[in-house]
Amino acid sequence: MMNPQSVLISAMQIKTQKKEYFKALAEKRITAIAFDYIQDNHGIYPLVKSLSEIAGTASVLIAAEIMNNNNLGNGLLLGNIGGVPPSKVVIIGAGTVCEFAARSALGLGASVEVFDNSLTKLRSVQHKLPHPIATSTLQPKNLTKSLAECDVAIGALRGKTRTPVVADESMVEQMKDGSVIIDVSIDNGGCFETSEITTHTNPTIVKHGVIHYCVPNIPSRYSRTASVSISNIFTPYLLNIGEKGGIENAARFDKSLQKGMYFYHGILTNKHIADWFGLPFTDINLLIF
Repeated sequence: MMNPQSVLISAMQIKTQKKEYFKALAEKRITAIAFDYIQDNHGIYPLVKSLSEIAGTASVLIAAEIMNNNNLGNGLLLGNIGGVPPSKVVIIGAGTVCEFAARSALGLGASVEVFDNSLTKLRSVQHKLPHPIATSTLQPKNLTKSLAECDVAIGALRGKTRTPVVADESMVEQMKDGSVIIDVSIDNGGCFETSEITTHTNPTIVKHGVIHYCVPNIPSRYSRTASVSISNIFTPYLLNIGEKGGIENAARFDKSLQKGMYFYHGILTNKHIADWFGLPFTDINLLIF
């Protein structure tokens, strides 16, 4: 049994949680911090960004493996071989996951197209990549056409709350048999309507002939790399907590810790979680003085 001063620091991955989890935290009066909710003064989620780099690279590696004949794929090599048309990869969302997925796909020789409604993000990812890529806003007609032609579709959107569904079931129905969807956004609900949470043990499901990989927390496949990456970012926070004499004192002055805190002594302080699960909510600023 945890005592009233216990502190839990972990990822949230709200799509994988149940209401009973939060009720248990409240009952045990836990103070809980989700490191994927920690946001710095520049509006950046440092741990999310770091893990997104891993997820972006991994999404292409996973897709390349699923596409082979042994995994119900269409037998295509993800890349560009002399005399063979290159594989086409569509990425929805132009953030960090997209950047590293596109970099990996281009490195293999694939053709890449990126969709996002932010022109700033589209221009940014074009500037960061070593080769030109096709980009488009999220126009349903254009997205439907590109998904129907692609071999791999990667969901890389991140919403402020639930990830918006931008690829509906009718779009998936028009995709090629044996094509692959890697929905990295599944941690927050997924951006494909047909996505369902899968596990590392049973990572894929097939719908309308399309192979869906919808495993939350893709970086956990590469646990050592992910652990070092998280440690590099979170160690300064832990040192600061120690220097300030505990989590409460540190959170009073560190706004990024406040943004990451979703339970304070058993009181839910995150409005998004409260709305999602229908739980009572109290503003953290009313509790920490």
